[in-house]
Amino acid sequence: MQDQLCTHNDLDGVSCGILAKYAFNDKIDVYYHSVNSLDYHVERFLNEASEKKTKHELYITDLSVNKENELRLNEYVSNGGEIQLIDHHKTALHFNEYNWGLVQVEESHGKLASATSLFYKYLVEKNIIKPTNALDEYVELVRQYDTWEWEKNENISAKRLNDLLYMQSIEEFEEKMLDRLEQNDHFTFDEFEEKILDIEEKKTERYIRRKRKELVQTFIGDLCVGIVHAESYHSELGNALGKDYPHLDCISILNMGNKKISFRTIHDCVDVSELASKYGGGGHAKAAGCQITKEAYKEFVQKPFSIKPLKEDARHNRYNNKDRCAHYENKEDEQFLIYNGKKEQFVIEKNHVLLPEAYPSFELAERFLKRSYSAGLSKDEKLMSYLIKSYEQNK
Repeated sequence: MQDQLCTHNDLDGVSCGILAKYAFNDKIDVYYHSVNSLDYHVERFLNEASEKKTKHELYITDLSVNKENELRLNEYVSNGGEIQLIDHHKTALHFNEYNWGLVQVEESHGKLASATSLFYKYLVEKNIIKPTNALDEYVELVRQYDTWEWEKNENISAKRLNDLLYMQSIEEFEEKMLDRLEQNDHFTFDEFEEKILDIEEKKTERYIRRKRKELVQTFIGDLCVGIVHAESYHSELGNALGKDYPHLDCISILNMGNKKISFRTIHDCVDVSELASKYGGGGHAKAAGCQITKEAYKEFVQKPFSIKPLKEDARHNRYNNKDRCAHYENKEDEQFLIYNGKKEQFVIEKNHVLLPEAYPSFELAERFLKRSYSAGLSKDEKLMSYLIKSYEQNK
C-alpha cells in the first residue's frame, strides 16, 4: 500500500490524476471514481490503514466524502495520518473547518476555480512541481471547461479537450496528456486529434438535432424544466437545448442505464445544484447531477411520461419571425398570436380570443406563452391563414 489519490472520473477529476502522476510518478496510485463509489474506497483505505497500522497519504480531489468518512478521516489525521481534500463545489465548503480540507469555489474575484486549478496551485506552492507553459495552458483549459467559462470566452479548445477524453479510455488519455505535458513547451492538439475532433463535432450536432425532437416541458416546483432522455453528450446537449429554449429554467438529461440525471442551465439566476440537492445530488450552479431516486423517478419520469414533446420553432420563415407580430402553435393544435397592442404593450391571442395580460416586451410575452402553453413558432403559411381568418371574422 502506498500514497493514493481518489478523484472524479470527468475531465476535471482525471486532470487531477494526471497532475498527481506528473508530480509523484509511480509513487502514487490514482483511482477514478463516480460520486457514489468514492466512500467505499475511502472506507477500505481507512480499514486497511487501521489493520496494517500504516500512515500513507490520501489525496481526494473533485469529490467529497459522506459524514461518517469525514469523521473517520479526521480521526486518521489526529492519529498521525496525512489527508488532503481539494474541491471546488460549494456543497463541500464545510471541509474547510479541517486543516486537511481545501475548498474554494472561486480562485479570485470573478474567476471560478476547478479542482485541477486548485490542485495545481497546491502542488506549486508546496514546491512539489514547477510551473511550465504547457501545464499552465492545460490547467486553464480544464478550468474554463469545468466552470463553463469556455463558452463565454469562445474557447473551443477547452471543449475539444473534454471531447478528446470521452473518445478514448481514461488510461489512454492520461498517458497521452502526461507525455505531452512532460515533452512540450506548449499544450496543443496534434493533427490526427484535430481531424477526429472535427468528425466528433458533426456527430454531436446530429445527435442534438435528434434529441431536440424528444424534449418535453414541465414544472418541477417553481422551475420550468426541459426533460430529455440521453446517454451521450450531456454537456453539449444541455447547452444547445438551453439556448434553443431560453424560456426553460434548466434542462434535465436522464440516463436510465446508469440511473442518473444531469442538470444544465444557461441562466445566471438559476442554480441547478440546489435542484440536484433535493434528490441527494449536487454540483455547480450551471451543471449538477443526482441519482434517479424514487422521488426523482416520480418527478422526472412518471409524471412527465404522457407529455408530448415541445413544438420546435420553425427555422426558415420569411414573414413569421419574432418581431412585432408572430404566430405560434402547440401539439394540442392551439394557435396563438403575439402582437403590439395599445400603449406599446404586447398582447397574446389564443385561438382568436385576447388573453387579459399585457407585456412590456415581445420577449416577455413569448416567455409567458412558451412556459404556459409549450408553443413553438409556426411556419409562414400558418401566420397568413390565422390573419386571414381574423380579418374575415372582423368584417
